[in-house]
Amino acid sequence: QSRSPSSQQQETPESLAASAAAAAAAEASLIRKQDFRIVPLSASIYFLCYLDRSNIGNAKILNASLKHDMLTETGMTNRQFTIALMIFLVAYGLFEVPSNILLKKLRPSRWIAFLMGSWGAITIGLGGVQGQNSYAAVTGVRFLLGVFEAGLFPGLVYYLTFWYKGDERSLRVSFILASATLAGAFGGAIAFGIGKGMDQVSGLSAWRWLFIIEGIPSCLSAMLVWFYLPDYPETVGWLSEEEKELARKRLEVEGSKGGDKAMSWEDAKLTLLDWRLYGHYLIYFGISTPFSSLSLFTPSITAGLGYADLRAQLMTVPPYAVAYVVSILTSYSADRFNSRALHSAALSTIGAAGFLASAVLPVDAYLSRYGCLIVAASGAFACIPPLLGWLSANIFSTAATGLAIALNIGLGGAPGQIAGVWIYKANEAKRGYPTGHWVNAALLFGVAAGCITLRLYYGWRNRRTLKANGGVVPEGVRLFAY
Repeated sequence: QSRSPSSQQQETPESLAASAAAAAAAEASLIRKQDFRIVPLSASIYFLCYLDRSNIGNAKILNASLKHDMLTETGMTNRQFTIALMIFLVAYGLFEVPSNILLKKLRPSRWIAFLMGSWGAITIGLGGVQGQNSYAAVTGVRFLLGVFEAGLFPGLVYYLTFWYKGDERSLRVSFILASATLAGAFGGAIAFGIGKGMDQVSGLSAWRWLFIIEGIPSCLSAMLVWFYLPDYPETVGWLSEEEKELARKRLEVEGSKGGDKAMSWEDAKLTLLDWRLYGHYLIYFGISTPFSSLSLFTPSITAGLGYADLRAQLMTVPPYAVAYVVSILTSYSADRFNSRALHSAALSTIGAAGFLASAVLPVDAYLSRYGCLIVAASGAFACIPPLLGWLSANIFSTAATGLAIALNIGLGGAPGQIAGVWIYKANEAKRGYPTGHWVNAALLFGVAAGCITLRLYYGWRNRRTLKANGGVVPEGVRLFAY
């Protein structure tokens, strides 16, 4: 049969190359549009969330030399303070799974805006607890804060799966999670400024102003999120019909879909009984303890390195600032080389080395131990985004993705974070907090071993699939991502 000249022309190498280049350009343009609308706003939301969660660590020591700190004015002991931190994480673990289910049912923009306004109001309320015996009030408010903050991070990771392919997520998760390191850096600087300039303004101590000032932006920003956070590619007005179709095709195999039904019991059962996912959860437990302990106790750790009072607040900035840069570079490389497991293993090993050196150095080696804190924070924070990108790339349905991400952070992360509030003991401050450093070092070495083990397991599963099908990936079957 003869073919028309136009058909022959379409099949020339030049025309095929031009068509492929046009398709790649269209996809790149779509991704840029999505990034512009989604990533900065999502990172800003998590920045405010983390600021409101971790400022209690700053409040604990803010103007302690003047007896205007949180512990003195609320009459709390160090043990009661630790329990208040733990109660937040109990709520955090309990409410992550329900929150991800509601995010899909109620639309991301509506649910995240509701969470944001709620935790902002609760943070402001924390600045108003009164009396010398305020332990119960502080604990209750922290529990409520955990209820409303619980859904944000797993919700944002789940949300990205509606927009991005598996090999595009680690970098976006990194920009969001790295905003936590920025919040840590800014939190120390903000605490320094408030402690210096607002103590006893209108009769309120600086730690109260810290909660009030940092809670207000979350309340105001909730309205912005309600109207401007895009829900799904299928529903937004700023994509053309052609771009919507391209977005749909991009995620046909490896993304979540806005039009898919909410999770059924059958979906839940399949996800709960997928035992390989528990390997991810166990690894995430190992990283959550260092993440939690650094988030809450960096001001106390720096105070034990020869930096007093307000200067200790200021010296929390460099570890977080360096960790921000390292996190972005690590996640870019992990996506670029499609190698999330090995990147997480390498960075967790670096973090472990930082904690290990902090534990064995002499107590008065302040400068060296401060450098080790920077190394430890960089490794501990930077290995998390590739881990989350790796998990989401190995879940194969919309409902399973939402549940597995929530279980990862709730079942794996929350117990690890609860452990993190106990390992930096106040009575070890003069000894340099050896227990905290040893525990974090051991857990991070465990994370590295877990990543390598799971990477080898996925490689074995992929080889078995290919061998059974003559070296070809069957249609509708996905290989595991590394």
